[in-house]
Amino acid sequence: MAYQALYRVWRPQTFIDVVGQEHITKTLQNALLQQKISHAYLFSGPRGTGKTSAAKILAKAINCERTPVSEPCNECESCRGITNGTISDVLEFDAASNSRVEEMRDVLDKVKFAPTMVNFKVYIIDEVHMLSISAFNALLKTLEEPPKHVIFILATTEPHKIPLTIISRCQRFDFRRITAGSIVKRMKLIVEETGVECDERALQLIARAADGGMRDALSLLDQAISYSQDRVTIEDALTVTGSVSQGFLNKLSLAFREKNVASGLETLDELLFHGKDPMRFIEDFILFYRDMLLYKTAPNLEESLERVLLDDDFRMMAETISTEQLYQLIDLLNKTQQEMRWTNHPRIFLEVAIVKLCQLEEKQTVQIQPSNIEQLSSRIEQLEHELEQLKTKGIAITQQDSAPSPQKTAHRSSRKGFQPAVGKINDVLKNATKGDLQLLKNKWGEMRAKLMKSHAALLNEAEPVAASSTSFILKFKHEIHCQMAMDNHLFIETLTNALKELTGKGSELIGVPEIQWVSIREDFLNSNHGEDGEGPVTKKEEEPHITEAKKLFGAEFVEIIE
Repeated sequence: MAYQALYRVWRPQTFIDVVGQEHITKTLQNALLQQKISHAYLFSGPRGTGKTSAAKILAKAINCERTPVSEPCNECESCRGITNGTISDVLEFDAASNSRVEEMRDVLDKVKFAPTMVNFKVYIIDEVHMLSISAFNALLKTLEEPPKHVIFILATTEPHKIPLTIISRCQRFDFRRITAGSIVKRMKLIVEETGVECDERALQLIARAADGGMRDALSLLDQAISYSQDRVTIEDALTVTGSVSQGFLNKLSLAFREKNVASGLETLDELLFHGKDPMRFIEDFILFYRDMLLYKTAPNLEESLERVLLDDDFRMMAETISTEQLYQLIDLLNKTQQEMRWTNHPRIFLEVAIVKLCQLEEKQTVQIQPSNIEQLSSRIEQLEHELEQLKTKGIAITQQDSAPSPQKTAHRSSRKGFQPAVGKINDVLKNATKGDLQLLKNKWGEMRAKLMKSHAALLNEAEPVAASSTSFILKFKHEIHCQMAMDNHLFIETLTNALKELTGKGSELIGVPEIQWVSIREDFLNSNHGEDGEGPVTKKEEEPHITEAKKLFGAEFVEIIE
């Protein structure tokens, strides 16, 4: 084909032509002059920002016959051959269509061979994140121990998909989005060289629609040139980019300010009649108010404006609208955009949003006038004086209410902790026998099986520790469980009835927490000079096996454990 697209014709051939990436080109130029070339580079960044172009320029500069140079001469055989793609030592490999490990191995098998036409073999692997895991592993081995005559340049738009083992072996350069001003400057140079007449506002609109990509901007410019007649106008740029003209946005904004629902709906209908996409329209409208908010808060940051051009209508509109109302407009448009993404009828939501915006009431903020400050101050002083009087009168009442009555105090003190029946416990200990206790323990498990689950749960950490013919002592590990059991009359009745049925005799239940049982038992033994609290306090006959054990081992070495 005789005709070539603008982005191909005007592809950068030197580092100075790479727009908006001075932080990268300067570093590479210094490395070329100092001959400190790495064996692997990683170029990452958005599409159309010059990654592959910079890789080819670097390949030419490394192999230029006039090396060391900061820029390729583009005149020697090496530079011309690399530009034309006729030198096989500089290979551009597309990982998107050659992602399998077999294809990668075919390329890497030739790495060990020395270059035939230039000084260095350069492998430019585009969209390297598309390689398979096996292909990455094959590439990793070569990057670990590369031949001296080989340089790898990896380019990607998604560096997070590349294994860290690959990234750590490369010098990484992150390409930035190109600013709208830099894109406009480059397009001006191109249209001047090609002799095309173009409106500067159209170039600005194309640059903002390109979203930081030079290739996208040149493609849109190429399309606008083809669409236009003799001169590329702003209407041509609007048609090509699919954006809504700022005049329509200003007209809609005026309808919102004047609360004219009919005018707003007519303008929307006209936009949709011309084939504008509702989603693209609402995005443009959000950016329109976003730019208006930035213009009101930081008017010097003109470069930060993404959608609007600073014409007289826009400036007048920005002066008559408050920032609070802008917040409300952006919030409502953003909610509408979210709703439109999940419906098959986005026009309905858009029309409802237009009606809401025309009926939107601005939130009123209370402003204190200087004339009212003195009145407010005097009123505050009066209220403070009345508050002090109320506090003074209320001191006696407060103190009287806060003093507790003796009856309440006695009641609270009596309720503090569980108070066991010490007298009854001592009576049981005086008449306790091992036989009664053993009988109770033998029937204890069978008795628990007869109880309800809630009652049996109270006995999980409880056990009988002493018993007489008429009563027994039940020790609980925790005081709260003892309190709950002894306050539950149904539990006590059910437990004693079950024991009476199993043992043939009725026994009174006396509960005691473990920590209090130890002290009560110790006091009883000390006062009665007894050995334990499980039998009557009389001198008991020693069992024969204990006597025999003392004879064999000595009384001082025998310890009796119940």
